Amino acid sequence: MKHFFNKLNVSMKKKRAIHILLTILAALLLLHTLIYLEIIPFDKVWAGKLKTVEEMRTFELFSILMNIFMLAILYIKLQLLKNNRTNRIIDIFIWLFALFFALNTIGNLFSKNILELIFGTFLTSTSGILCFIIARKH
Repeated sequence: MKHFFNKLNVSMKKKRAIHILLTILAALLLLHTLIYLEIIPFDKVWAGKLKTVEEMRTFELFSILMNIFMLAILYIKLQLLKNNRTNRIIDIFIWLFALFFALNTIGNLFSKNILELIFGTFLTSTSGILCFIIARKH
């Protein structure tokens, strides 16, 4: 009986972590879309390294597609948890997301924009930790 409740508790933590990460990624998707549409100036992001609209479009399109992909993978993981199932490939992707967020955190630490430095670093480090919680076995 104790094993059942332990497994249930781990599943609840993972589901909570997925919901938080889905919210963060949805907000980031909106942010990247606003940057792509030039509603938010692109010189305020990407550590201030983007110089042309073409560079911005390339980087932002990649970010938008990556966010959509991560949202889809996390949605699949949530459904797997709800059905008490696992999928090794989905878990590998989530581990890769954790690595991606760790590297992105390092990049944010070098931002020239104070908001990106503070909020970007906080969001990417939090997202990396959430991916770790979601992907680990127990």
